[in-house]
Amino acid sequence: MKKETRWKLFAGAGLVLLSLALYTTHYLLFHDAHHIMVFGLHELAFIPLEVLVVTLIIDQMLESREKKQRMEKLNMVIGTFFSTTGTPLLALLVRADPCLDTLRQRLVVSDSWSTGDFAEVKAVLGTYDCGVEIERIDLAAARDFLVQNEEFLLRLVENPMVFEHESFTDLIFALSHLTEELKARDRLSGLPKEDTGHLAIDFKRAYSRLIPEWLRYMEYLQIHYPYLFHLAMRKNPFDASASVIIGQAA
Repeated sequence: MKKETRWKLFAGAGLVLLSLALYTTHYLLFHDAHHIMVFGLHELAFIPLEVLVVTLIIDQMLESREKKQRMEKLNMVIGTFFSTTGTPLLALLVRADPCLDTLRQRLVVSDSWSTGDFAEVKAVLGTYDCGVEIERIDLAAARDFLVQNEEFLLRLVENPMVFEHESFTDLIFALSHLTEELKARDRLSGLPKEDTGHLAIDFKRAYSRLIPEWLRYMEYLQIHYPYLFHLAMRKNPFDASASVIIGQAA
């Protein structure tokens, strides 16, 4: 028997014995078994209500509040990811998507967008077959960038909060795998066609997870941090006219 289980059994037995000892003391002092039975049954009858109030209501309220706080912290982590890694990588992959013109205008997010607009684009992304022409990607530059941010990605994986966001976790694992694949090759030029095809699949996996996460991040910023959202709009990798300089078109 595990030490923790044994401790719980001893504690439970001790509490039951203490209760019996107190009931016995009460009877020896007052000799009123009827009173003990009435109030004992009263306490037992209240236990289901106590469980309902404490476990199903209060605990759920506290858990909901704690989850909201954890998600707030997680969104801060996701924001850091897009600032340092996600958005620059997305800009690199966007240039290698041969079908992007069919989607580009839908991803030019503006501050006038409503929840319905975001939902509509999410639905479109669900049917969009993200493509990556690996010939358009500078593999050496992509590897250098991912290796430069590898330690940051590893720290994200070590953060237990990340695993509460399944789709973001999938994205981080996809990027980590892509980094390992690129690092494993001594050279990235003159690779066999089969090998470049394999790398294209890895890039596509990361790209297909990166776009919807970016869109969710933009929606979060619009609602909670309009000033950060405004900067993110000016750095939108899907907007060909986007410019960080206000009033200047790219």
